[in-house]
Parts: sequence; structure tokens; C-alpha cells
Amino acid sequence: MAALEVTRWEGMAGLTARALAAKLGCSVKPIFGLFRNMEEVQCEVLAAADKLYQDYLHREMDKGQYPPYKASGMGYIRFAKEERELFKLLFMRDRSQEQIGDGMEEIAPLLAMLEKNVGIDRKKAYRFHLEMWIYVHGIATMIATSYLDWGMDFISDVLTDAYAGLKCRFGGEEA
Repeated sequence: MAALEVTRWEGMAGLTARALAAKLGCSVKPIFGLFRNMEEVQCEVLAAADKLYQDYLHREMDKGQYPPYKASGMGYIRFAKEERELFKLLFMRDRSQEQIGDGMEEIAPLLAMLEKNVGIDRKKAYRFHLEMWIYVHGIATMIATSYLDWGMDFISDVLTDAYAGLKCRFGGEEA
């Protein structure tokens, strides 16, 4: 998708009808023959970026290099490292005007892993995941904004440390 490619390099602000037409080698007329406006194009880009992100997660988890819960965090960070503008689009945009649910259904498999691996109930697993996600998101954000450029081996080590600390904290309490 040409619009995704433009966004990949220029960010959503760079996705204009003129830029898309240039990428396609045509005038803007065919674009508005397929879409009513640029907002529709942006919605398609968001959906395509989310699919690409999901592919990163599944690929990382399927590799078997890390335990599945850790692999989800590594996939999130790898996406930030390799697809900086798309990461910013999905996870660093103003969401104040959007309807955002609690996300429980989306992360239910991760919560089930934590419940089993740490021996905690769903409520504690949710809190554990939130704290771990804050850590993972912080690393991913610093990488996406070029604040730091850690290698994946070092990232793996620090995620293990954070997980171990949270496991000690949450696993040490009565479930």
C-alpha cells in the first residue's frame, strides 16, 4: 500500500494527496476516486499499520527465541526500532478524542500466561502487565524517538530483570 509507505517514511503529517499521488506516479484524481477524503486514507493506513504491528508480535512469538510473554514485549520494541513512524502513529498519537476500552479482551492471552507462570489471579496479572507494559513502552518510545539505541540482547536482559522484579513482588504476595 503506497499510503503506508509514505507514512512509514514521512509520518502521518507527510501523508498528503500530493505525496501519495507522487508515490503512485499519478494525479490526485484517482485517489479521490477511491476515497472520499484523506481521512479515509488515514484510516486505511492505521489499519495496515496495526496489521503490520500484529505481524511483528506473532513473528516474534513464533520464533521461540523468548518465552511467549517476553516475546510480546520484544516484538513491541522491535516494531518501534524497525518501524519508527508507524510505531509513533499507533502508540504515540493524541488519543484523547478516541473511544478506548480497557483492552482486557486483547490482552487476555497475556494475562493467562502471567496467571499461570507467576501463580496470581487475574486482577494481579492485569496490574503486573500494566507495570511491565509501562517499562516496555518506555524503552520502545526512547528507541522510536532516537533517544537511545540499545541492542536487542541488552533489551532482552533488562526486560528479564524487570520481569523478575515484578514476579518477586507479585508472586511473593498471597494470590
